[in-house]
Amino acid sequence: MKALALVLIMLMASPAMAQVRIEISGGEAAALPIAVVPFTMEESVAPDVEIAAVIRDNLFRSGLFAPLDPANHLGQPAQLGDIRFQNWRALGADTIVVGRVAPLEDERYRVRYELVDIYAGERITGQRFRVTPNGLRNLAHTISDQIFESLIGRPGGFNTRIAYVEEAGGVDEPSYRLTVAEADGQRPQTILTSNEPLLSPDWSPDGGRIAYVSFESGRSSQIFVQDVASGDRRAVARFEGINGAPAWSPDGEQLAVTLSRDGNPDIFLIDPDGEREPRALTRHFGIDTEPAWSADGDAIYFTSNRGGSPQIYRMPVDGGDAERITFEGGYNASPSLSDNGRFLTFVHQGGDGFQIAIQDLDEDVMRVLTDGPLDESPSFSASSSMIAYTRDTDEGTELATVSVFGRVQGELTRFENTVREPDWGPLPSDSNN
Repeated sequence: MKALALVLIMLMASPAMAQVRIEISGGEAAALPIAVVPFTMEESVAPDVEIAAVIRDNLFRSGLFAPLDPANHLGQPAQLGDIRFQNWRALGADTIVVGRVAPLEDERYRVRYELVDIYAGERITGQRFRVTPNGLRNLAHTISDQIFESLIGRPGGFNTRIAYVEEAGGVDEPSYRLTVAEADGQRPQTILTSNEPLLSPDWSPDGGRIAYVSFESGRSSQIFVQDVASGDRRAVARFEGINGAPAWSPDGEQLAVTLSRDGNPDIFLIDPDGEREPRALTRHFGIDTEPAWSADGDAIYFTSNRGGSPQIYRMPVDGGDAERITFEGGYNASPSLSDNGRFLTFVHQGGDGFQIAIQDLDEDVMRVLTDGPLDESPSFSASSSMIAYTRDTDEGTELATVSVFGRVQGELTRFENTVREPDWGPLPSDSNN
């Protein structure tokens, strides 16, 4: 929706101050019951991070797991030999996660965990680690990924990151921050601050760069590519008119963008270094914007009003006719594709405002996942099981996630400022794809 606003030149209104929190929505249907037992602390160890709690929240947020409430646990086993299987069967758990944390002389910790099948009474997986105190949260995400992949068969993506734009300051002195946080919203880091609007962050496939739109030159938009680690950046599109909605190709070799350099907003392909002449992908009298790549890189999905109202279309990257994809409702925009190539998520206008919807591209079935009234900017996780988005409530703007499998809600963390346009980053380069 923001990219449409950019195209309509309606982006310069100053934001109202709002209370913001990140919420999670995970699925209940067909969720796997699992017990994640608080790890036993040896020698009165009290690390700042409760590893089991992070794992429990990660698995719940995926929508594929239903962790048992620790208050109902029958005991606190630390290893396979401690587990009384009949107790955990009585609680309805299929699997159980147990572990121990012990201090080492070099100020690190030794962490051991095991994932155990309650009914077979056997160890499914497990590992031991040595980690610094600062690495405990990342370790909890790594263990979550190992559990997810062992039981589901694909990476969980809990060690990924989310980029978003945070709006701070008042009407007279607004401030815009491009921020990167862990996938659960923790440990945010600002990588760019501007007094002018920042929009549409999009991660490169290798997770090393982010493309985004900046208005730092005044009312004119520009597209930048920034190295996340070093902060080095470069303007790659600053043509006359609109430069907006960058989207990386799956191979990282191209950016699909919206340009109005020829008078009308169309989809173009540009070089990420900004050195080659843009190639027009669409040529239409309607507004074409918000490009998103198919998982195989062969097609571009985009929002267009060429049929009279905003709808999502698809066309081959090599050229050809655009095919309309969405038909239910008078407004469908802001497409995002899952990495497994099966799902398309987008903003759908129903009877009660704007909600996040998902369309199964194999079955051609659409489902509405959220309640509105103003939900926007959906972005798939690397696991293809979760979608990040923003929504407006009576208390302000929330950065939330929803599972493609269902929905329950729980507060994750809280911000003092408005958060916009989340983009979920890729799996770390050392992950098994």
